[in-house]
Amino acid sequence: MELGLEGKVAIVGGASKGLGRAVALELAKEGVKVVIAARSEDKLQEVAEEIKKFGGEALPVKADFNMPGDIRMVVDRASEKFGDVDILVTNTGGPPAGNFFDISDKQWMSTFNLTFMHVVRFIRHVVPHMQGKRWGRIINLTSMTVKQPKDMLILSNSIRAAVIGLAKSLSFELAKYNITVNNIAQGVFETDRIVELTEKRAEKAGISYEEALKEWTSNIPLGRMGHPGELAALVTFLASEKASFITGATIQIDGGEIKFVL
Repeated sequence: MELGLEGKVAIVGGASKGLGRAVALELAKEGVKVVIAARSEDKLQEVAEEIKKFGGEALPVKADFNMPGDIRMVVDRASEKFGDVDILVTNTGGPPAGNFFDISDKQWMSTFNLTFMHVVRFIRHVVPHMQGKRWGRIINLTSMTVKQPKDMLILSNSIRAAVIGLAKSLSFELAKYNITVNNIAQGVFETDRIVELTEKRAEKAGISYEEALKEWTSNIPLGRMGHPGELAALVTFLASEKASFITGATIQIDGGEIKFVL
């Protein structure tokens, strides 16, 4: 399938590992020039080298998404290097696990800044580039918790839902510029984040790590975790010309774990 992505420029957040890395690699394979941003400079360089090996173009930019200036810097570096920004994929590590009474005010505010405000700031800086050419794709990686909250993830359950409301509102405002805004509500994927959450779950329940890991897949009809490349393929489609009539959507990719109809 011809996706019409050759020569486009994308910023991919959290691209040093996990889902962000998979997205950056998949976009690069389609001819997208990718700006990969995260806090780990060494790991970003590894991803950039991997992309260059198959002939892709990548610009690694070390950035802390808690810092508004770093977000602006990433967009400026993308524009300086490649001339424009066509695609934005927002993505950060998930907030700490815990129930309501485990979470301090400081953690609430930190999660709000990183999980929600980093999306606001990135969009604020990239949209003028997209408006000028009347084309753009904004894709937010969130979590299945925006549709079906999970135990011990009160921060994610609450604050990621705000990203969905933001995206829906922006889809109305930006449609006239041919800019689409969509969200991915991913389920359980094989990432470092799952290791952290599994350890927390095992400790809380007083069970072994292996038993806690088995619980992750027990509620997934397909009987397994997702592979990062599967999510990357969905993001790449949403970034393409083929998805030009999809906007304001929150698309789940969860192996069937979400139980409700709508």
